[in-house]
Amino acid sequence: MTELALPTVPTRGSARAGGPLADRFGRVATDLRVSLTDRCNLRCTYCMPEEGLAWMPREQQLTDGEVERLIRVAVERLGVTEVRFTGGEPLIRRGLLKIVAAAAALQPRPKLSVTTNGIGLERLARPLREAGLDRVNVSLDTLSPARFEQLTHRDRHADVLKGLAGAATAGLTPVKINTVLMRGINDDEAPALLRFALEHGYELRFIEQMPLDAQHKWDRHEMVTAAAILESLAPYGLLPDPVSRGTAPAETWLVPGYVDAAGQPARVGVIGSVTRPFCGDCDRTRLTADGQVRNCLFATGESDLRGLLRGGATDDEIADAWRAAMWGKKAGHGIDDPTFLQPARPMSAIGG
Repeated sequence: MTELALPTVPTRGSARAGGPLADRFGRVATDLRVSLTDRCNLRCTYCMPEEGLAWMPREQQLTDGEVERLIRVAVERLGVTEVRFTGGEPLIRRGLLKIVAAAAALQPRPKLSVTTNGIGLERLARPLREAGLDRVNVSLDTLSPARFEQLTHRDRHADVLKGLAGAATAGLTPVKINTVLMRGINDDEAPALLRFALEHGYELRFIEQMPLDAQHKWDRHEMVTAAAILESLAPYGLLPDPVSRGTAPAETWLVPGYVDAAGQPARVGVIGSVTRPFCGDCDRTRLTADGQVRNCLFATGESDLRGLLRGGATDDEIADAWRAAMWGKKAGHGIDDPTFLQPARPMSAIGG
């Protein structure tokens, strides 16, 4: 990856104090990913072992009030405009509706979304919409119940499909599907998954498998690449999307002959985090369930905000610490670098 130009280090009173979440390379984080729990009710093979993991002790996890306060600091003092709730599985967080409602009441109001595996979404979709949630991303890697059980070690495929339908009915739109293709398991399903999404008015996003599994068994040579995904979708005659992706992680294409639930041209996206990195346009900052700031999904270091919260720090002091954490963000994730080290925390503990 080409290194970005390094600007002059800002002085007190500029980007690092009293300003937004800027880094040394001119990027500004406006998209906050908040992990609400490291726990999950599935055991996806690209995330964790079948027996699960040692979960975070409850006393280490941020309370609902602490989560709400940090989101408020991010929105009111740091310029965050979008908040995505992740996990683990965020729908199992008991205080989820309360946290969403508190975020929706902020001024300026951020856009609010959830990334979920869809289990329980059928029941929670309408309450989430009423609390202020705008939309959802639902993970679905296969249309086969048998393959779903093979991938997740749980017989819950029907629940995910019901969750997707419930989200659409509740108005949590556009409903987006996140799909990870695994070589030799579901990599033949890309065309069928796209057809399913088009028929139901969902937006499909294929995501390259990333080195974030707890087992540390990720192998680049076994990964289904963005190029391979697009090749498998060639029969659809995809066209380049004339709308700029901006800071969005997905490259999108138009699907001729189809429209989405809003009557607009249907799109399909590919997030090539490994082979087509978008680090230069990254606008994300991440907060783990135990109150640690991660300035990159693949960061090997974290900055502690929970200690500040529980130590009596003011909102301004917390904001300054958050700015300092983002200032140290690297130019890129470095997966192609021979010295790359996979983060010690798996995706379930980091948050998507």
